[in-house]
Amino acid sequence: MNDSTEIARVTPRIDTEEGVTWHLDALVGRAPLLEPMRLTAGPVPPRINPKGFAGMAKAICGQQLSVASAAAIWGRFEALPGALEPEPYLGLAEETVRATGFSRGKFLALRSVAGAVLSGELDFARVEALPAEDAVAELVKLRGVGPWTAEIYLLFCAGHPDIFPAGDLALLKAAQHGLGLDARPTIKEMIALARDWSPHRSVAALMFWRYFAAIRKREGSLL
Repeated sequence: MNDSTEIARVTPRIDTEEGVTWHLDALVGRAPLLEPMRLTAGPVPPRINPKGFAGMAKAICGQQLSVASAAAIWGRFEALPGALEPEPYLGLAEETVRATGFSRGKFLALRSVAGAVLSGELDFARVEALPAEDAVAELVKLRGVGPWTAEIYLLFCAGHPDIFPAGDLALLKAAQHGLGLDARPTIKEMIALARDWSPHRSVAALMFWRYFAAIRKREGSLL
C-alpha cells in the first residue's frame, strides 16, 4: 500500500461536522497562513449530496451553470420518473431529458455514466476509496466528465477528504484575495499551491468558498 492510499484510508471523510473540523484543524496546523481565512470564513459545514449515479447526475447538471440555474434545472430533472437510476435513465427519451434544461452533451454524458455502471466498468464505491488523483483519473475516462465534474462529485457526494477543484473561479478569486497574491492564480498555479495542503484539500476548498462568500458580501464584489 502506498502512502497516498494509506492517507485516504485513515483520514476521516468530510461528510460530518466532526470530520470537517478535524481536517480544518489539521489544515491550519499544517499551513498557519490560512488561519485568517478560516476566521473570516466562519463556520464551515459539510455539504454532501447523494452518492452514485444520482450524485454524478447532479454534478453533470451543474457544469458551466450558475448555482441558481443549476438548481432550477436539477429540480425539473430529478422529478422525472427513473432519472436518478442508471437503467431507467437509459429508457428516457432525449427530448424528455432536454426539456428539463439539460444540453445534448449532458444528456449523452449521463448515458455514458449509466452504461458504465450497468456494464461494471464504473464502481462508485471503489473509485471513492482511491487517493484523489487516482479517483479523478478514473472518472474523467467517462464521456463528458472533466476534472471539475469529477472533483465536484468526489467532494460533495463522496465526501473525499483530499479534493481541490482548482478550475473553480470562486476558489481562484478567494485564493488571490485571501493569500494576498498580486494576480489571480492560474489553474496550474492553484494546483501547485493546494498540493501543500494534502491530505486536507477538500476542507481548504470548502473554507475558500465560505471565505469568498463572506468577502463578497462585505465588499460588494471580489476582483
